[in-house]
Amino acid sequence: MNWLFRYHYQVKKIPLRHSILMLAGVIVLSWITVSPAATFKDALGRTVTLKTPPKRIVSMAPSLTEILYYLGLEDRIAGVTQFSYYPPEAAQKPNVGSYINLNAERIVSLNPDLAIGTKDGNKPTTVRLLEQAGIPVYIVNPRNIEDVISTIYAIGELCGVGKRAKELSTRLGKRVNRICARTMSLKRPLVFLQINIKPIMTVNKNTFHHDVIRLAGGDNMARDEPITYPRISIEEVMRKGPDVIIISSMERGGSFERARKDWMKWSSIPAVKERRVHLINSDLLDRPSPRIVKGLETMARLIHPEVEWGR
Repeated sequence: MNWLFRYHYQVKKIPLRHSILMLAGVIVLSWITVSPAATFKDALGRTVTLKTPPKRIVSMAPSLTEILYYLGLEDRIAGVTQFSYYPPEAAQKPNVGSYINLNAERIVSLNPDLAIGTKDGNKPTTVRLLEQAGIPVYIVNPRNIEDVISTIYAIGELCGVGKRAKELSTRLGKRVNRICARTMSLKRPLVFLQINIKPIMTVNKNTFHHDVIRLAGGDNMARDEPITYPRISIEEVMRKGPDVIIISSMERGGSFERARKDWMKWSSIPAVKERRVHLINSDLLDRPSPRIVKGLETMARLIHPEVEWGR
C-alpha cells in the first residue's frame, strides 16, 4: 500500500477523495514556495529578475523584434519600435516610438512584464524610467556575428524557450562555420562597402559590416579608418583600387540602381573594370538579427563568385 493510502487508512481516517484533494493542494503550495524567481545577467552586467517567463514583451529595437519572431514568440510581443517591418506582420504591433526616442509612457501603458533593449540604441534615461515603473529591462549589446547568435540564445533562455533557442542558434552557427571553412584559405579581395549614397560613406573595423566582410573572405578597404562610419571621396576609392564594390543603402528603387551605374563611369577602379559592382539589401547587414547570417552568405557569393556555393 503506497504512502497516500497509508495516510488515509492509518492516520487521518478521512475519505480518500479528501486526501487526494489535500495532496494536490500541498503539491501546488510546494511548487509556489520552492519555485524561485529566475535571474539573468544582461550585456551590461545588470541582474534582471523574472518571476515567470514573460508573456507581454516590448521590443525596443527592430532587430530584437526579428529575434522574437525567429524564436516563435510573436504572440507575446506587446509592442515594437518604428521600422519593425520584418516579418511584415510585425508592423501591425503597437508602436512605442523609435529605438532612439522611445515613448516610455506608451510602453508602460501596454503593461509589459519585460522590455528588451540595446546598449547602442536605447537611452539609459528611458531604461531607468521603465525600471522605476516596475518593468524589468534586459539589455543586449552584440558587436559581431558570433555575438548576434549568442544574443538569440540568451533571449530564448530569458523568455523560457531555451531548448528552441539552442536549436536555432546552433543552426545559424553551422551556416556561419560553413562559410568560414570555404573562405579561410582563399585570397582576400579588397572590398569597398558603400553604406550611404550622398555623401558616400563606408565602415571601419568596429562594425557588423566589417565582421561580415571578414568572414565572407574579403578585406575591408576602410578597416583602419579612425571614424566608425567615415565619409569617403571617389578619389580615395580610385587611389585604393578595391577589387569589389558593394553598395548597401536604405535608399531603394532608382537611387539604389543609379549609385551602381555611377561607379561604372570610373573604369580605372579594378572593381569597375571587372564589372564587380554589386547591390545588397542593407537590412541583411545593418541589423544584428538572424538575417545577418543571410547577409554573410550573400556577401560571400559576391566576393567569391568562383566558389561553388550550392544552396
